[in-house]
Amino acid sequence: MSQSAHTVTLSAGQAVLEAARSKARQIGVPMNIAVVDEGSNLVAFVRMDGAWLGSIDIAQNKAYTARAFDMPTIDLAPLAQPGGPLYGIEASNHGLVIVFAGGIPLLSDGRVVGAIGVSGGAVEQDQAVAEAGVAAFSPPSPPSRSGPVAL
Repeated sequence: MSQSAHTVTLSAGQAVLEAARSKARQIGVPMNIAVVDEGSNLVAFVRMDGAWLGSIDIAQNKAYTARAFDMPTIDLAPLAQPGGPLYGIEASNHGLVIVFAGGIPLLSDGRVVGAIGVSGGAVEQDQAVAEAGVAAFSPPSPPSRSGPVAL
């Protein structure tokens, strides 16, 4: 079965996860790191040794939020403050929405195909680790069109 270029494969998810994990080790903070596909289905996850148990759900929910709204959670945060146009949004979607840094969409040809969510440090650390993961994302190549095509 061929993979669409508009998806997060296990291989691509693991590459994102490894890059993020490397950054977390570099800054010395154990993290929970989640990668989801276009449908917000978990593709890859790691809880580094010593990472907070309470951050497991937060990492997964940051990835969900980044995919559900197709925007980095750091950009959603100011909109969700009291008086902001999205104030109270974190209570939607059965409480899965996270409105602070650490969730970033993964793009393929300008289209959101998944997301990464990171939790375990200060929000600035979560964001830096998520950015390292995004930088490593490489969507699969479209299937080649060589040879006969069955109709």
